[in-house]
Amino acid sequence: MAKESGRKLIAQNKKARHDYHILDTYECGLVLTGTEVKSLRQGRASLADGFVQIDGGEAWLHNVHVPEYAQGTWTNHSARRKRKLLLHREEIDKLDAKSQETGHTVVPLALYFKDGRAKVEIALAKGKKEYDKRQTLREKQDRREADRAMSAVRRRQRA
Repeated sequence: MAKESGRKLIAQNKKARHDYHILDTYECGLVLTGTEVKSLRQGRASLADGFVQIDGGEAWLHNVHVPEYAQGTWTNHSARRKRKLLLHREEIDKLDAKSQETGHTVVPLALYFKDGRAKVEIALAKGKKEYDKRQTLREKQDRREADRAMSAVRRRQRA
């Protein structure tokens, strides 16, 4: 069997980019059981309610839903169990110190396979206020309208 290479996206947390200002991102490994890996290889996972908590000098990923493996037996995993993250000590200490500040949290952004190993991209984030969310949506909509106008002008010039 050939070894995997490249990056295969499993799940993405688009809501996190809407709800938080992303300050810093980290790539880290996950401690998984066999049935979790098989379920992830089928492309099934949800990061919607996920968050990272530093406990006892270790980083833990909570509330990430990895459904049970369909062909699993009594060895199957529970869908929302907490999973240990593999990070360097300095990174854990930095995340712990920053997440203690008011308004800061650590959220998962993406879950993917990189060269055959399950990885999760986590981010140190600060919560957005409601007006920040509206401002971001407005900017996105303005950019989209400007792109449409530019492409319409280009189409007219070609014709």
